[in-house]
Amino acid sequence: MQEVTGSNPASPTNSGYIESKSDNTLEAVPKSIEITLENGEKLQLEPGSTPLTALEKSGIKNEGIIAAALDDVPIDLNRPLYAGGRLRFLTFKDPKGREVYWHSASHLMAQAVIELYPGTKLGFGPAVDGGFYYDFDLPQTFSADDLPRIEEKMREIIRQNLRIERHELTRDEALKLFQERGEPLKVEHIHDIDHDLSIYTQGKFLDLCRGPHVPSTGFLGEIKLLSVAGAYWKGDETRPMLQRIYGTAFPTKEELDQYLDSLEEAKKRDHRKIGKQLDLFSFHPEAPGFPFWHFKGKILLEQIITYWRQVHRRNGYMELQTPIIMSEDLWRRSGHWDHYRDNMYFTQIDERDFAVKPMNCPGHLLVYKTRQWSYRDLPLKWCELGLVHRHEKAGTLHGLFRVRMMTQDDAHIFCTPDQAEQEAIGCINVLTEIYSTFGFTEYQIELSTRPAKSIGTDDVWQMAEATLRNALNSQGVPYEINPGEGAFYGPKIDFHVLDCLGRPWQCGTIQIDFSMPQRFELEYVDTDGERKTPVMIHRALLGTLERWVGILIEHYGGDFPLWLSPVQVVVMPITDSQFDYAADVTAQLKEAGIRTECDYRNEKIGYKIREAETGKISCMVVIGAREAEEGMVTLRRRKSGDQGKLTLLDLIQLLTQEIQGKKAYSEETAR
Repeated sequence: MQEVTGSNPASPTNSGYIESKSDNTLEAVPKSIEITLENGEKLQLEPGSTPLTALEKSGIKNEGIIAAALDDVPIDLNRPLYAGGRLRFLTFKDPKGREVYWHSASHLMAQAVIELYPGTKLGFGPAVDGGFYYDFDLPQTFSADDLPRIEEKMREIIRQNLRIERHELTRDEALKLFQERGEPLKVEHIHDIDHDLSIYTQGKFLDLCRGPHVPSTGFLGEIKLLSVAGAYWKGDETRPMLQRIYGTAFPTKEELDQYLDSLEEAKKRDHRKIGKQLDLFSFHPEAPGFPFWHFKGKILLEQIITYWRQVHRRNGYMELQTPIIMSEDLWRRSGHWDHYRDNMYFTQIDERDFAVKPMNCPGHLLVYKTRQWSYRDLPLKWCELGLVHRHEKAGTLHGLFRVRMMTQDDAHIFCTPDQAEQEAIGCINVLTEIYSTFGFTEYQIELSTRPAKSIGTDDVWQMAEATLRNALNSQGVPYEINPGEGAFYGPKIDFHVLDCLGRPWQCGTIQIDFSMPQRFELEYVDTDGERKTPVMIHRALLGTLERWVGILIEHYGGDFPLWLSPVQVVVMPITDSQFDYAADVTAQLKEAGIRTECDYRNEKIGYKIREAETGKISCMVVIGAREAEEGMVTLRRRKSGDQGKLTLLDLIQLLTQEIQGKKAYSEETAR
């Protein structure tokens, strides 16, 4: 392998200064650094010590530890430390640890492909939910038949237990290195970077990478390559098509097998397949990325919206509706132009430039400016189911999960700084109520802090982050810090709901914004008579309705709880002699507000029941000669079978109570 040289900004320089752990500024080398461990233990270490040094000096057992996190920023176990902070150790069970593990596995796969197929050019290889992928450029076309061979080479490299090492390079050094190695995609990417870089090596393999990684290839356990797909370079359909291999890895075979079983179950629950089966929605090449809602899908949306409105009105929100198209100047003023214009659609009206809105925030700001507000009017809680459009690249579109037209479940709260924390707490409570109603009782929470590109002063950001942190702490909910992943205008709390397969879905968000109200010169008259700037809280619960429906479909496998089901009851006369009574039963159920269909087909009752089961209908009302004679009905429930005879009045009362109670979840229903 070509020798790797270059500076190491993580080490002391000849000037006696070193790089700060967080902001790349230079500070004097301390005589010692203080590390605080998760258990509260404090360690005094020499500068240049590593997390492994801290581990050895602590009483913590080294069981499955693969990396560390300094002030919640993941780092290698052998990374030299020149500043103190809070240090915790990561295992595969930790979300950040899994990301390190899977990203290391992507490098492992890339090394195997390079060794098996010389001349392969490297793209990107990140960790993703459930595993990893890597993009390759090579003349040969991969197929599923190639995956076992690559897997075996990966296992061979694991057995070699190659040390994984980090090297810091200047941008020019990295550019020269990858030019000499004939890696055009890496060279192009380096040209887009304006700072120094790092690479990781393992044996003869090296890759441009921020890291961190596991200490050696031997730390990686059971691996499985899953599929091959095409992927445009950097997700741009105008760029070269690369070959992407997806895979996953787990420490033990048992964990891998459990995950593969869950993948098979997830395939059965694919919302695109079930959506077609239940006639909920469709997509067409005439409008790529834009969902077409069918009648039954529209009913499902209406149930979600009706409940959404009930909760919002009960919690003091007022619903607005703002235009879909607004002037381009507005988006420049709000700051969205600098951050979102590549994902926006534009048009002209009367020779003026306009944009199709990608979000609702600026419209609500304009409504606020229509009158003068007092502190007595605050907090103002405005919500909107706003139809927004975003230009997503073709290669990223995925059913309802990634679309170009979406209904954003949105709200903005305008309040005083003193009210912000309590309003954030109120948002948390509404979130948990809604998730519980829909059947999600477990979720992961992240507090995302200031990103590299942002608007607003340091003081404003510190105040905003403290507001959200205090709100979370007051509720006693566990959360993780997600450094640098806040919105450009403020920090945020993100809620990831866990479905019945344990998969996380990022849905709800609560964002504190001190900056946009200042940009739009929003004011209220405070208790002292002075005009002051309100705080703006951006808040979404479901995310977008389209994605939420996709999540619900996969969570329930299409077996929706009764209150959400597009068709709640199918009435089934056994013979045509019961048609008149069946029609009367159907009419009375509909009159009671129960969504009902009647199956008048000349088919055997067993066939009708099987059809209803396949159609995910939870309630079947069977009417034979005896039921018609007695004025009764026989109720069947999907999966639980015959529930016995009851009067129509009792049936209506039973179903109405279940619908109004919004019974959402049971293990049997979800699985």
